[in-house]
Amino acid sequence: MKFVVAIIKPFKLDDVREALSGVGLRGLTVSEVKGFGRQKGHTELYRGTEYRADLLPKIKVEAALDDDRVEEAIEAICQAAHTGKVGDGKIFVLPLEQSVRIRTDETGKAAL
Repeated sequence: MKFVVAIIKPFKLDDVREALSGVGLRGLTVSEVKGFGRQKGHTELYRGTEYRADLLPKIKVEAALDDDRVEEAIEAICQAAHTGKVGDGKIFVLPLEQSVRIRTDETGKAAL
C-alpha cells in the first residue's frame, strides 16, 4: 500500500477529484494549506501599503492506495493539475504500513 500526497493549485481541486474518481479512487482527504517553492510568493497591495505574500494558498490531496493503483493515480493527478506554469504542484508517494477501518476492524487492503 502507498500513501499519495499531492500539493496543487486551489482552482484545480475539482479537476483532480474528478480525475481520481475516474480511475476508481473511493476516498481522499483534502486540506487547505500554504507554502512556497519555486513560485516564491508575490507582492500585494493592502490599504496603500505593498507587502510580500511569501506563503501561497495550496490544496493538499491525500489518498491511501493499493500498490497497483499508484501509477494511474499519479497520471490522473498530473493531467488534471497541469497548467504549464510555475506552482502546478508536487506529488509525493510514501509507503503505507497499515490501514484499519475503524467501523469494521478490517485491516490492510480491505480497509482501503
